[in-house]
Amino acid sequence: MVRCFLVLEDGTVLEGVSFGHESTVLAEIVFTTSMSGYQESITDPAYKGQILVSAFPLIGNYGVTDEYDLSGSIQAEGLVVREYCKEPSDMYGGRTLDEYLKKNKVSGISGVDTRDIVSLIRDKGAMNAAIVYNEKDIADVVKKLKVTDIRKKNLVSAVSAKKIKKIDNGKKVTVGVIDCGADRSMLKDLSEIYNVIVFPYDTDAEEIVKAKVNGLIVSGGPGDPEHPDIAKLVNTVKKLSQSLPIAGVAFGAMVIAKAFGCKSLKLKFGHHGPTQPVKHGDSVYISSQNHMYTVDQGSMKGTGLVMDQTNVNDGTLEGFSHATMPVFGIQYRPVPLRFDEHSYFYNKLDKIMGAKR
Repeated sequence: MVRCFLVLEDGTVLEGVSFGHESTVLAEIVFTTSMSGYQESITDPAYKGQILVSAFPLIGNYGVTDEYDLSGSIQAEGLVVREYCKEPSDMYGGRTLDEYLKKNKVSGISGVDTRDIVSLIRDKGAMNAAIVYNEKDIADVVKKLKVTDIRKKNLVSAVSAKKIKKIDNGKKVTVGVIDCGADRSMLKDLSEIYNVIVFPYDTDAEEIVKAKVNGLIVSGGPGDPEHPDIAKLVNTVKKLSQSLPIAGVAFGAMVIAKAFGCKSLKLKFGHHGPTQPVKHGDSVYISSQNHMYTVDQGSMKGTGLVMDQTNVNDGTLEGFSHATMPVFGIQYRPVPLRFDEHSYFYNKLDKIMGAKR
């Protein structure tokens, strides 16, 4: 481990020590409130393009194991922690987070006050940041952070499937998944219930129709739904919504909303973590979320989409349904049926597809 620095766009500089791969990285910085699940977080495709700060102070204490990867590699650009555990429990084989970051060439910094960082992000909003190894480079890095527009990158293209993949389990119903950064756990959950066909995010509508799916899911993923390279996907969803039931998760929900004429807004610091309260009807549910954007509620008028779930903390949209069409979207991670037989997402998905499992 060597001395290194966390540098923020506003000029804040925090000194710490490195772990993982030692190379300078620039990205947007966000925080997660998860107390565990650090491996799932950093391998979540929705964190592509972001440096992740853990609000929980001790990270790495149970090591890592391939079983809990949500994708084929680490997706976060960097990891910031208060204390990195060098000697994890051997419960999962004793493989360290340091080794895992090095293997994936991802930089980490520890020994910084993450409470200050979280407070700063909550106050000023998510911003550009860098992990820097040469103190002499800091002034130039700050200048670069101020002029770098992370939103110009098409992050979905970096995490989407490159070719069509079919998972045939002999089920009665087949769902298509437009992969904007679908994580392995969601695909596993879906494949336990349906046959699944995974499509790259830029697949033509005609190709999806030819696959003869019974319904379509637009997955979660990273980046800005207003990015110009997402326009084709928005038009594809618009076309397919006339003939197929469609559901969206997080980024995918934003794509569906845009297809019906809504606009999106970037949240100040996003929703990242497992304790986001969602109000649905007269009940409040705790959800796990990872997204930076939400639907502009003022743009929903006349689209046919109706907001039916809200975030208790900030009043932003957490779910919508179309008034007359089999279309809906949620901003949180679906709860698998094996955990809750009343899972809103999967029961709603069955309903709009007329599925008989």
